[in-house]
Amino acid sequence: MKFIVSSGLLLKNLQSIGGILSTKNNMPILGDFLMEISGNTLKMTASDLETTMISEMELDMSEGDGMFAVPAKMLLDVLKTFADVPITFIVDEETQQISLSVGEGHYSIAGHNGDEYPKIPEFGGTDTVTLSSSTLLSAISTTLFATSTEELRPSITGVLFDITPEEIIFVATDAHKLVKYTKKGHLSDSVTSFIVPKKPLNQLKSILMEDETDILIEYNKTNVTFTFGHYKMYSRLINAPFPNYQMIIPKDNHNNMVIDKDLLEGTMRRISLFANKANNQVSFNIKNGEIVITGEDISLSNKAQDRLVCEYQGDEILIGFNSRIFLDLLNHIEAKMIKVELSQPTRPAVILPIEDSEEESDEKYIMLISPVMLNN
Repeated sequence: MKFIVSSGLLLKNLQSIGGILSTKNNMPILGDFLMEISGNTLKMTASDLETTMISEMELDMSEGDGMFAVPAKMLLDVLKTFADVPITFIVDEETQQISLSVGEGHYSIAGHNGDEYPKIPEFGGTDTVTLSSSTLLSAISTTLFATSTEELRPSITGVLFDITPEEIIFVATDAHKLVKYTKKGHLSDSVTSFIVPKKPLNQLKSILMEDETDILIEYNKTNVTFTFGHYKMYSRLINAPFPNYQMIIPKDNHNNMVIDKDLLEGTMRRISLFANKANNQVSFNIKNGEIVITGEDISLSNKAQDRLVCEYQGDEILIGFNSRIFLDLLNHIEAKMIKVELSQPTRPAVILPIEDSEEESDEKYIMLISPVMLNN
């Protein structure tokens, strides 16, 4: 096999799928890219068995069809050293030796037999839903940070896709915080839900564009695929029951505070510097149109307190939060103003962005944070 390709374009395509590869695997070939030549098209594949990603590109010239596997790190490191120049690949199909030529330079890499690369899972009986790239990117960006890293609870290490004919809901939680993102509109005729792991969603987030390109999502009981542009991603789903998020979100919040998000975030960052580093605890005392935020570390005799003006309707309430978690939520809100709904000091608080536009949006999200018990 022989083909010529732009080194810059090849590098861009390989980097876009390379995040799937894992250095921790029992199969050395999973550290390779699978390269398949068919006519004038190069198909590149990266896989860790749980997730597989494919990208295709046109070649400048091609002689002979076939496939081979090439060590990913070696190829990427070599391509990064070139400017965007034509590069010639010649593959010896018997020895799997890969020769690269650029100008007067010649390089040789030991490849592997492409037949040894894991096969892509067979799909059957799939349902589909189509989203714009901007919607999926927004949903992933809003929810992914709230997933758990606790491997003993696999169901909350991914994002729930909850699909009905009227809407699709994305939910992520780590048991301390929860984020729910809703996209309304007739997107599917089916009613189903599945959990997508964090790794493939992180990979999608890195390459999705903020435009209206259609993303075709196909799914069954065990796998999901995302198809867009010249990319296709396969991922195994998490087979575990997701928490009943509808039951977790409190509905009877009679204490409501509206406040400038940046003002609250900046104040909390200062106060948190004085809080105990073991629990990052800060307290909110809200009443009569103001909120007093306090952070204290008794062991170091450090204490800070600040008072902010807010709009408030409800009873006086004293409630504690982990400042690190609260700030993490605020950091993922773009709205200028937020609404914080509270019921009791022992019940989760609901955080809602207040949109600048008065028009009803078909995309909404809410955030939830569990309180902490205040020290006396």
